[in-house]
Amino acid sequence: MISRRNFTKLSLLNFSLLFFSNNLFAFNQKNILWKKIPKTGQKISPIGMGTWITFDVSATEQNIKKRAEILKVFFDNHGQMIDSSPMYGMAETIIGLSLQRIRNKNNLFSATKVWTPFDHHGKKQIKNSFKLWKQSELSLLQVHNLLSYEKHLETIKKYQNQKKIRYLGVTTSHGRRHEKLKEIMKNDNLDFVQFTYNILDDEAEKYLLPLAQEKKIAVIINRPFQGGHLFKYSNNKKIPKWTKEMGLKTWSEIYLKFIVSHPAVTCVIPATTQISHMHENMQSQYGKLFNEDQRKEIKKYFKKLV
Repeated sequence: MISRRNFTKLSLLNFSLLFFSNNLFAFNQKNILWKKIPKTGQKISPIGMGTWITFDVSATEQNIKKRAEILKVFFDNHGQMIDSSPMYGMAETIIGLSLQRIRNKNNLFSATKVWTPFDHHGKKQIKNSFKLWKQSELSLLQVHNLLSYEKHLETIKKYQNQKKIRYLGVTTSHGRRHEKLKEIMKNDNLDFVQFTYNILDDEAEKYLLPLAQEKKIAVIINRPFQGGHLFKYSNNKKIPKWTKEMGLKTWSEIYLKFIVSHPAVTCVIPATTQISHMHENMQSQYGKLFNEDQRKEIKKYFKKLV
């Protein structure tokens, strides 16, 4: 039998554990560097997840289990945006199967694409995405690499009117088609654009990012690590002391923090198959953003390594 004294101690211990765990959760929530989608003001966490290559695997039990574990870490760290495409082979299928194994996925921001030169085929792709993701609604549908974007945007707008798709957008990658993208951003009513931007590939700073701010278009950044090539330059190189003082521990955190610190950037979508890397990536959405001087300083420091 538990004595009154021990019962009191146990009660105080349980209260303390509950108090500190709840306040730690509140602390983490408060310190996420939330971004806002300009057209609606909806808040979104700035570190999303890409699925190119990493989710393009066969639908074996082992593969699905591993991706579900990665997704769990993602959602447990307040991740929201998962980005995919029919171009990514089995990725949408694996996403849907993996999501079925996740309990805490209420904050999912589902972002996929349509990728075909044919209008009728695009409509089939969109229907198929709903089926593969196992979702009755999708957060964002994008025209992949601007392919036949006029026709596909018309179709996406119809889904928007039916409340089945919330946002529409277009994408590019590898720094391609920027002139065409500028034209579309100026003339079409877009909610999102997606393009490549990182500490080395910084052309987007000249025009695309300022234009997105002007037009109130949300920005998704792909290839934040230049397909992993950035680490060839920083491998075994110490991070600057002042970034450590900001709580950053690795180059991947610095690369992502540099991107999300740009005021025009809404979300960045690194891809990984490693749980440890997912944990690492998600740390970039806590703490403080770099100011403009710090962004310039870290870029200058990095370019000495190139």
